[in-house]
Amino acid sequence: MTAPALVALAHGSRDPRSAATVSALVDEVKALRPDLRIEKAFLELSKPAFPAVIDKLVKAGYDEIVVVPLLLVQAFHARVDVPGLIEAAVARHPGLKIRQTAVLGLEPRFLEILDERLRTALADARVRELDALVLAAAGSSDPLANQAVARLARVWGAHHKLPVTAAYASAAPPATGEAVRAFRAEGRRHVAVASLFLAPGNLLDRASELALEAGAVAVSGPLGAHQEIARVVLARYAVGAVELVPV
Repeated sequence: MTAPALVALAHGSRDPRSAATVSALVDEVKALRPDLRIEKAFLELSKPAFPAVIDKLVKAGYDEIVVVPLLLVQAFHARVDVPGLIEAAVARHPGLKIRQTAVLGLEPRFLEILDERLRTALADARVRELDALVLAAAGSSDPLANQAVARLARVWGAHHKLPVTAAYASAAPPATGEAVRAFRAEGRRHVAVASLFLAPGNLLDRASELALEAGAVAVSGPLGAHQEIARVVLARYAVGAVELVPV
């Protein structure tokens, strides 16, 4: 019996660095499970598009597919866009079974990746002292998604025994620059920003620019293609594959 195919579904971006990062992450997943058929797909702006990937898998003989959304928060894309695409795919291919898993989410273990990325940025900037941190995320119109980022920021701050503020690149205040300025107004001169983004893109570029203009001593790169994230993708897949098994 062939295992269900895995489709890692990312948002997509006009920035080619984003698709390259997703490709590298999917390669990490494939390296961990070379026995699985694993494909990447995008909601918009990048290729391959989700419908084309599903059509290819059906043509290859797959009738069960697990879709893992490569999203850090459970917001509009996960609740509306992904189910809509899946519904359309099933309508095109009668008999096809597709299971959407939970999003990657904000796993506490991702804080270790944030620390890795931030240590690299601090070393590059030759910074040895910190007195505040900002956790920068994309931001969402869904307040619950933003609250999830704020909770993760509190956990991160408690771990490092430093004050931490969550900041957002869009849809919600404060922006990264505002967060950095607020700390500097308190007299904190060594404020670093960690980027809670999966991949590079315009939003992250703008958030980084605003932070540095406001006086941040360093801004980390995105989470990127990390083996720990690949393991979370496979954990989500495992749950989805089990849910496809008839009871």
